[in-house]
Amino acid sequence: MGTVVVDISMSLDGFVAAAGADAENGLGAGGQPIHAWVHAAHESPRDAEVLDSAFAATGAVVMGRRLFDFVDGPNGWKDDVGYGYVQDQSTAPPNFVVTHRPPAETRLRSGFTFVTGGVARAVEQARATAGDREVVVMGGASVCRQSIQAGLVDEIRIHLSPILVGSGTRLFDGDEGRLTGLEQYRVIETPYATHLYYRLAR
Repeated sequence: MGTVVVDISMSLDGFVAAAGADAENGLGAGGQPIHAWVHAAHESPRDAEVLDSAFAATGAVVMGRRLFDFVDGPNGWKDDVGYGYVQDQSTAPPNFVVTHRPPAETRLRSGFTFVTGGVARAVEQARATAGDREVVVMGGASVCRQSIQAGLVDEIRIHLSPILVGSGTRLFDGDEGRLTGLEQYRVIETPYATHLYYRLAR
């Protein structure tokens, strides 16, 4: 089975989205710079390397229902740009959405499986699909924390953006439990982000 990875962008003050996130603006008011490194990848080779290598390694994705609603919303993923922001989505991995109730209808027609059995069940299904490739828990923050708390996660990768947003959705708020024995095994610095790679002790 492949590695389960929490992979998420975060502001310097610990937020994955600014306040006011909604279907029109999934990163909240003023939150777009949290993902500036992604949009700068066309001019920043090291950021492009981080993005491309993550896409290539991903066998399946787990996300929460709120994040799916942003992805499926009017400013969300399109046929040509979705997971990993690559132009060719024909090779994009399948997505498993943790939800209490699947939506009656969606804008995006394929690539999403709605899992009502909780985070552990979604990760289990994703791992079965991914094989030896990575399962990426991409958010939102609650699903990331639940995955860590349940002991499902092997690695955490944080793309730390040099921005302070002041308020919004925190990645860590304490309910994920005490994280001890983290091993930082890689750091990549660019003008747009510091990419931090950690292994979790089992």
